[in-house]
Amino acid sequence: MQFLKFGIVGALGLVWDTTTVYSLRPFVGLTTATIAAYFIAASINWLINRLWTFRNAGNQHHFIIQWLRFLAANSLGFFLNRGCVFMLFHTSPVFKAYPVLALAAGALAGMMSNFHISRKLVFHKEHPAPELKTAEIVPFQPERPVPQKAVSSRTAVVNTRNKVG
Repeated sequence: MQFLKFGIVGALGLVWDTTTVYSLRPFVGLTTATIAAYFIAASINWLINRLWTFRNAGNQHHFIIQWLRFLAANSLGFFLNRGCVFMLFHTSPVFKAYPVLALAAGALAGMMSNFHISRKLVFHKEHPAPELKTAEIVPFQPERPVPQKAVSSRTAVVNTRNKVG
């Protein structure tokens, strides 16, 4: 169910991504618009995933910390996504003319890694710390036999040499 919700949010992210690229392209060019659009879409996707997809999965981090973790954790998805987009832009004039096609391919390229990384590193339940096993201190027990030769024979030889007299 989480993957389906994540996919729906990703489809909405493609809408925000495309809208941002088409809005910014006349002012900053295709490359800058594409990079800025990723961060805008990723930020909106993080918020919706936090509120809907992973609502019960645990949000123990402060929201700004979690947003930064989301962006950092999904950096692999960023490189897959935008790598695919830029490769398509530079190999075919069709994708440059219709960026939505390249953006859709890029979204699919990064989706699986983003889902698994987000679930494992960003939206996870806090696991209780494992119980540490400690050594047991046993008091002295006089009935227990104590080894008679607790020191080595070398220690005895060194001690006889140091005697004065």
